[in-house]
Amino acid sequence: MKNKLMLAMWGLLLSAAPSAAQTVYDAAKFIDKDLNGTARFVSMGGAMSALGGDITTMNTNPAGMGIFRSSDFQASFGLSAYNSKSKTLDGTYKTDDVRADFNQIGFVYSSKIGNATALRYVNFGFNYRRAKSFFRKQAFSGPLGDFTQTQQMAQQADGIRYDAWDNAFTNDEIGWLSAIGYYGAVIDPAGENEEYIGMYDQGLGKLNVEERGHLDEYSFNVSFNVNDRVYLGLTLGAYDLNYKKYTSYLEDYPGTALEGYDLSSWNRIVGTGVDFKLGAIFRPFEDSPFRFGLAMHTPTFYSLEYKTSAILNSSVLDPSDGKVYDYSVRTSDQISSRGEMVRPFHFQSPWLFNVSLATTVGTQFAIDAEYEYQDYSYMKFKDVDGHDAVFDFENSTRKMAKVVHGVKVGMEFKPVPEFGIRAGYNYRTAIFQDNAYKDLPYYSIQTDTDYANTQDRHTVTFGIGYRGSMFYADLAYKFDTYNSNLYPFVVQEGHTIYPSTVTKVTNTRNQAMLTLGVRF
Repeated sequence: MKNKLMLAMWGLLLSAAPSAAQTVYDAAKFIDKDLNGTARFVSMGGAMSALGGDITTMNTNPAGMGIFRSSDFQASFGLSAYNSKSKTLDGTYKTDDVRADFNQIGFVYSSKIGNATALRYVNFGFNYRRAKSFFRKQAFSGPLGDFTQTQQMAQQADGIRYDAWDNAFTNDEIGWLSAIGYYGAVIDPAGENEEYIGMYDQGLGKLNVEERGHLDEYSFNVSFNVNDRVYLGLTLGAYDLNYKKYTSYLEDYPGTALEGYDLSSWNRIVGTGVDFKLGAIFRPFEDSPFRFGLAMHTPTFYSLEYKTSAILNSSVLDPSDGKVYDYSVRTSDQISSRGEMVRPFHFQSPWLFNVSLATTVGTQFAIDAEYEYQDYSYMKFKDVDGHDAVFDFENSTRKMAKVVHGVKVGMEFKPVPEFGIRAGYNYRTAIFQDNAYKDLPYYSIQTDTDYANTQDRHTVTFGIGYRGSMFYADLAYKFDTYNSNLYPFVVQEGHTIYPSTVTKVTNTRNQAMLTLGVRF
């Protein structure tokens, strides 16, 4: 239950602040990026940070662009098959979809300085790539056990005066989840102590989650070749974020006063971001092809808007007259004619560090291995003025995220100079602690209570490529899979957390890619 002293403290902070609009679960979605780019880069598992010589390396180790000794232009296209399988007590639910991809387009202009100077080449490059596709569908259906979403609504309402519900949707001290439950008659006052109760437990629940949108990355690179042994690079990254989520959640209570309700939520996060990437590749031994690379990515600084609206429909039996009354509560009727609440905010992602090793054997074989480190607990929310005090609650919950470790391995074999065979593997650890949960403050305007704790992610890749005197073409296949635990809501009593019934979800993505390019 919410502590009233904490309620008063947050009330003072929020007297001049916007209602909470996002959680660490929202933010983690656009920190984590897909393995995407050129077909050659993907087919080697993204492990090219020390090898370099591919346009996509400006997004991982900018120094990789310094390997180029000729100018280059290329574009990449693909086709993705998405699959989600949810195992619940009520059965197994599968969703499938096939979508075309425009993965990447970029160029590099290589400028030779000379052979007599230490600085041999200065290269300039640009690359667009689809850094993240948010497409995903998940589902849950079955008995809820001892806890329901109505209890989470009631907990958010605790401490609110009974006479304070007027204009609840524009009151910074009342959360929308509790307000929509109160007006929909699915939570009731419990007595004179400003406490509330959910109607019933032992209900049946059904959840459908659909996510859409993308994170696009535009990169501008300059790189340097020093004595063909030291390569340095800098990339400026600009991001365009468009994330959408629709949630439909139903609870049924046959034979009770609350016959049931359904809650639909529409959420969208849009905005832009910017970051810098610094990289270096060293060839320490003059007569050896062995090289190692170092790269550092600054936080991405986002300027974002959160947009949301919701509808709750309920059917409730009035014991005084024995009649069933239907309620329909629309947030769009409560706030403005625009139909959705808009909350601006700033967000800062954590730093990323990359270490890579690579070597070649003659002109036939190349291998690259690398490690990435990123501590998600250092993500940070700020207001539009750059202050984080009003987001103390949101920033405190980031500790449920943890360090993410990434390992990449890629190799290429050329039986003849014009033809290459490639394979790769990409592994990333889970983002959240096993006991992490989506914690909504009492003043939040979010009404979608579901969350998913994703587990380790595995990606296997294969590919082939042809290199002519000017023209080249590459094909890649990527299989990406990870499991997650999906929860419709969470209930908190004191310091004890009671997650709802868990659904085991397996997510997979099969992707085929084609890159066409020309060197000049």
